[in-house]
Amino acid sequence: MAEAIAEVIGDRLSGGLVVVKDTPGAQVQAPAGAAYRLVPAEHPIPDERGVAAGVQIAAQLAELSSEDLVIAPISGGGSALLTCLPEQISLADMRALTNQLLACGARIDEINLLRRRLDLLKGGGFAQVAYPATVLALLLSDVVGSSPATIASGPTVPDTGDFAQAWAVLKRYNLIDMAPPAIVAYLQQGIAGAVPLPPEPDDPCFRRTTSIVIGDNRIAAEAACAAAARLGMNPLLLSSFVQGEAREIGRMLAAIGRELAYGSGPVARPACIVIGGETTVTLRGDGRGGRNQELALGAVPDLAGLERVLLVTLATDGDDGPTDAAGAVVTGTSAQRAAALGLDPANYLARNDAYSFFDQLGDLLRSGSSGTNVNDLALVMAW
Repeated sequence: MAEAIAEVIGDRLSGGLVVVKDTPGAQVQAPAGAAYRLVPAEHPIPDERGVAAGVQIAAQLAELSSEDLVIAPISGGGSALLTCLPEQISLADMRALTNQLLACGARIDEINLLRRRLDLLKGGGFAQVAYPATVLALLLSDVVGSSPATIASGPTVPDTGDFAQAWAVLKRYNLIDMAPPAIVAYLQQGIAGAVPLPPEPDDPCFRRTTSIVIGDNRIAAEAACAAAARLGMNPLLLSSFVQGEAREIGRMLAAIGRELAYGSGPVARPACIVIGGETTVTLRGDGRGGRNQELALGAVPDLAGLERVLLVTLATDGDDGPTDAAGAVVTGTSAQRAAALGLDPANYLARNDAYSFFDQLGDLLRSGSSGTNVNDLALVMAW
């Protein structure tokens, strides 16, 4: 995104700093002679580099005048990569809370609601610090529904939640006694009105800020449908709003596969059913994997024995969880091949170890990093 912006603007670009995911094996540096620089940082757990970059960006924004234009390319991952914490909260506190939220199965909109309340640049804070400069934010969405307030925790749009709602997320997942004490205290102070609130929707900074969603999951899902049609299949985009426990969504997609196999599905064979969205995984074991791999593993028993049916699940950025896989492939023979190797899908699912299961079958998708994240896709095909 930064490269394309720089190409369009040319020598009118006076400078910039872009925080990107530190992907193993990827080259993280700006093109030679670029007016901006790239900083790699950790995702999805924030690290020192993301915090240092957040502080630097805030300092640069604070120096701008009404004559300046800020173009902010914002994508999924920005919540972790761009971190600027109030002095009451440490990076260790934020890392611990993020780990707890990811492990308990909280949805991304719930996680980002908390992040907006615990960060100085989120929830419109970026726009507020940049004022009176003009801000143009170009958003790539990796969240269901593509709400600008949720994408990267909404640095350029008004906050849509409050401290009481953020507190309710902790309570919903039984995290109040487990969360770092400093974060619990900060939220309590926020509820009591003792810490500064993010800018209100009528704040003058938003009159000088424009936020545009330029890419999202539905666009990717529609492109998948178009590709299926070119291959002679009958495509159907079922939904781009799918959420829920990954293994349960896997069983639901397997049920669609069974319908297609018996000729009673929503479209005639050869068929390609496309869904998009973001599932969650509640960690119960210490295995390896990601939500797309766990979704695929959940489908293995229910697809067993079906002929000419295929399920493909993938993360559009090519990185599913902390693994080198984008997702996995399941067919009607997956269960049989697993049994021949002595692999029990239920055992691997209980340990959240989908990566090891599909790696031994040779059915992991390893696409490499795409550089763009617009959430997840799953395709159920029958012919």
